[in-house]
Formats: sequence, structure tokens, C-alpha cells
Amino acid sequence: MVHTHPGPPLPLILEDRTGAYTSTDFDDVYDRAFFHILCTSQRSVAIYPMTRRTSRKRDAHWSPAVHSPAAVLEFGGDGSLGSVRFAGAPGPVAMANYLRKTSMFGRSLSRKFACSDGREYKWVREGSQGEASPEWTCTTPDGFLVAQYDLKPSKARPYPSPDTPSGSSFTIHDGFAHLTLELLVSFTIMRHIQQYNL
Repeated sequence: MVHTHPGPPLPLILEDRTGAYTSTDFDDVYDRAFFHILCTSQRSVAIYPMTRRTSRKRDAHWSPAVHSPAAVLEFGGDGSLGSVRFAGAPGPVAMANYLRKTSMFGRSLSRKFACSDGREYKWVREGSQGEASPEWTCTTPDGFLVAQYDLKPSKARPYPSPDTPSGSSFTIHDGFAHLTLELLVSFTIMRHIQQYNL
């Protein structure tokens, strides 16, 4: 029998199925975590933890009416920021308080938020800095990389089927997998802020 020494823990690499922040699935490439994001009304986006990878079979019978979301994001009718509610929490929290600008006159796409572990983290949109650079990064206050979102390279060939992922990915680095839901929630709000130029 051959014994192998385990290597360092692998990061969660969640494939973004559609690239649309209000309607997509995030599936870990090693089948360790799955999340379904669904626009449940004109103003609401719900995030559901799933038990398996996206598939036509699951889509055919799965219904939000019989599943409880882990988090619900309520936006204003005009696209303004609303509130976020986590399952089990005593009540909703205003998004403007949940995700705060890093400075009074700072960029809107640079915001900090507190997680359930009692620590504060920061999302920043990096923009296009080359094919190897992520579009978004989440870091600790001392600059340690927690998560990143990478767009499909612009020169990549379009995918031929809607059943294949968008080519973009959301990576959560070792030591932060327990914050996956909170990172997805905060990131979804950050993309909404970008979409509506808030």
C-alpha cells in the first residue's frame, strides 16, 4: 500500500456558472461546496447552500418554495441599497451599515465589513490590470488575501453551451472557508454597487 503525505489544504475554487450576480451557481471544482443565487423578485436576491453541483436534473425539480435561503438581500426598487438578512439572525441589517466605505471620501468599490468571526475584511475592485490579475480582492486589514474573483480571460474562446461555467471563478483561500457564505453575500452586494454605480 502506498502512503502519500497530504499537501497544503486546497482553496475553495467556486466556478461562477453564469457570471450574473443575481442568478448563478457557485460550484467548487472539487465538489466541496455549492451555492445557488436566485433573484426571487424584482428587489430580492436569495442565496441557497446546495448539496450538489448544478445540473439539469436538479434544475428540473428544485424549487425555492421548498428550500430556505441562508441569506436574503433586499434592494430598493430603484436599485438602491436595502438590507441583508442571514438565516437565524435576529433581524435584517442595512447594507450601508454592513458594507461601509473604507474612508469618508474613498472609492465606492472599496468597502469593509465585519464577519461572524469578529474580524473586519475589505473588498476592493482591482479593475483590469492584466490577464493574471483578479477583478476583485478581499483582504484582512493587514493586507492578507482572503478571497478573489477572477474574470474569464478576454481572449478566451466563448463557451459553446449554457451548461458549462462562465469561465469566471470565486476563490476563497485556505483558512477562510468557514466564511464562504458571508464572503458571497458581501461580494454580491459589491457587484450590485458596481452595477448601479452607487
